[in-house]
This record gives sequence, structure tokens and C-alpha cells, in this order.
Amino acid sequence: MFWQEQIELLPREELSELQTERLRRSLAQAKKSPFYSQALKGIDPQDINSPQDVRGLPFTVKQDLRDSFPYGMLAVPRSQVVRLHASSGTTGTPTAILHSKADLRAWANLMARSLYMAGVRPGDVFQNITGYGLFSGGLGIHQGAERLGAMVIPVGTGNSRRQIALMRQFGTTAMHLIPSYALRLAGVFAEQGLDPRSDTQLRIAVIGAEPHSEQTRKRVEDLFGVKAYNSYGLSEINGPGVAMECPEQNGLHLWEDAFLLEVLHPMTMEPVEPGQIGEVVLTTLERRAMPLIRYRTRDLAALLPGECACGRTHRRLSRIVGRSDDMFIIKGVNVYPMQVESVLMDFKAVGGQYLIILENKGEADSMTVRAELSPEAAGLSPLERAGLARNLAKALRDELLVTPAVEILDPDGLPMTQGKAERVQDHRKLS
Repeated sequence: MFWQEQIELLPREELSELQTERLRRSLAQAKKSPFYSQALKGIDPQDINSPQDVRGLPFTVKQDLRDSFPYGMLAVPRSQVVRLHASSGTTGTPTAILHSKADLRAWANLMARSLYMAGVRPGDVFQNITGYGLFSGGLGIHQGAERLGAMVIPVGTGNSRRQIALMRQFGTTAMHLIPSYALRLAGVFAEQGLDPRSDTQLRIAVIGAEPHSEQTRKRVEDLFGVKAYNSYGLSEINGPGVAMECPEQNGLHLWEDAFLLEVLHPMTMEPVEPGQIGEVVLTTLERRAMPLIRYRTRDLAALLPGECACGRTHRRLSRIVGRSDDMFIIKGVNVYPMQVESVLMDFKAVGGQYLIILENKGEADSMTVRAELSPEAAGLSPLERAGLARNLAKALRDELLVTPAVEILDPDGLPMTQGKAERVQDHRKLS
């Protein structure tokens, strides 16, 4: 069983004491690495008297991981490393994340705790529809589901018809997948004349790996007849299992016995008030092979105020609204792709896939939103499509204060991606 009551309901004062102790230990461990032996020079872990003392420590950024590639952040002997995860490294130096046996055990326990909180139980059939290999999502979710006692189907990404066949043959009850693919998969069900609400035994979907709106979550729930739980993680910190929604579906509980959380203004790096959007900064408290101190994730979210009705004391993050480096400026207005998605998902005729294209037209920048029709709306006439495009343009203008051009495409009119969906193509040339 992975209802860890003694940790999940730990009073805040005791949780703070636990974090202080683990922060000291994590600092001492980090200083064994070549990078942190210099970055933390002159810092004595025993001077840490509270979690708030983390603010006196330097930040770590992704470029530090690249500059230290491959072993510059390793804090244990190389012989103790049993697994490597890494970014794709298609451009420039990749980032490498190294794990010891103890790290993998702790990760599996956190993931099992997360899945249990979302309602997955021993005996469930858990279909893992995400990439394996160097990407941390596949193996991270897999090891947690196995640790919990579920029967795991490690099918990976793509091949939608096979996904559906496996669900029906083995009675899949829970699945993990990215939200954009969930919406594509629902379309394939419809093409086959099947309804996942009645033709499968699904009851839980774990969705994450890409930012998504509340409207997208609701659409996944409606299409599949499931409860969809938002999951958060990043490979540099742990992979999945950093934070997860409880049955209240009102914010993601971040496991504060394993990670020290800060939400900071991305420009001033000062703490923001609960409820305000800031950059998520995380410090690992239990990782041995490659601890990270004050890692700037670039993910933007808010720390939710108040206590959760579920009784867990670990603080809650809002859903990730985007990344500080995802924002684009069009005609002087700051825009996040999530804002566009939230508008599109309010229109039932619009499918789950969209693409934002930014271009130079004359002296001004232009923004075009290409949106697929849902399978149910595939038969709209040209006149109806034009009307839908006008209504979308108006709704987007009201939300963004910028009027984009809108193009309506057939279902599956955009290229399918195996991983995270591409949402923005910026073709503008800087003058």
C-alpha cells in the first residue's frame, strides 16, 4: 500500500524540521561533486537552520548541467551509477541525469505514492503510453506503477489502433499519456466506431509532460469517461513523481519531504505571494548521485493558498501555465500558448491539436492559429467553417488583446508528433 500517512499528513512544523535535516545532508552530498565543490565553496551545511536558509545558496541553471557534462555534477563514485537519463541533445550539449540504486528506489516510491493518491491500486491494469529510453517519463511512471502493484503494459507511444486493442484485450483501467495524444487517441476510437466510455474499462488517466489547460483536462475526462489527474515532473529533478493531483483535483501536491519548493519572480528572483504566478525553483533533498540545489526549472505556476480538503499537508502548485522561455511577444503583448489553448478548447467543434505561427508581414508581426476540427465536426460546410474561424478570432482577441488569423483544418490536418506537441513556430526575422 502506498498511502504513506505518516509522511503525507505530517504537520507543517515537523515537515519543516525534516526538510532542514535533509537540506543539510543534501548540501553535504552535493559538495562531493566537482561542480558544487566550487559553487558551494565556503558554505557549511551545518549553518542551515531552517528551509528558508536555502535562499542564501546559489542557483543552478540548465547551462550548468551542460557545462558539467557528463560527470561534473556526479557526487558518488561512477561505479555507483546504475542509470542515465538525458535530453535529446539534438542541438548543442545534452544534459545528463545520473541515478544510483537508492535514487531509483526513492523515485519509484514517490511515483507509487503519487499514483496511489490518484486512485491507482494494486491489481489495476496500467497502460503506459509514453516514450521509454533516455526520456525519463516512461521508465519513471513504469517503475512507480510496478512498485504499487499494478500490472503494467509498457506499450510506449504511437500506434493508436494497437493501443486501443490492448486496452480492450487486457481490460486497461488506468493509463498515462500526454494530453495532446489523448485527444488524438479519442479521434481514433471514433474512427473505429468505438466509444472509450463504454468499450473500455478505463477509469483513470494520468496526464502530464506538457502544459495543458483545465478545458483540455475536462475534454479528456468527457471523451474517455475517466478522472484525469495532472502530473508534474522534470528529468533534471526526478522525472515524474515530483507533484501530483489528489482526488480534489485542485492543485498538485509537491512532495516536500523530497523536494524543497520556491516560487520566485522570474526577473527579481524574490518570492511571490501565494496565488501569484512565479518560476518554480526546486532543491532535491534525497538524491545521492546527482543532487541539485535551487534548480531554476523555468516552469511557471502559483503556490496555492490554504489547506487541501484531502488533508495532505504538502503544499499545492497550480497547473503549470507555461515556461518563462515559452512566452512570445506579438504587437507588444505577452502571450503564452496556454491562453490560446484555453480559448480553443471552449469550442466543441475544435479538436485537440493546434499550431501558432508567427511571421513578419510588412512592417508588422502577424499571428496565425491553425486549429483542427474535431471528428464530430468534420462535415462542416465551408460557410460553417468560415463562421467558426470568425468566432474563434473574436474569442482569441478578447483573451489576448491581439486579433490573429484563424485557419480551420480537417481532423488530423496537423502533423502528428510522438512526443510533446509543437505549439509555436516563430518564423519572424529579427531586424
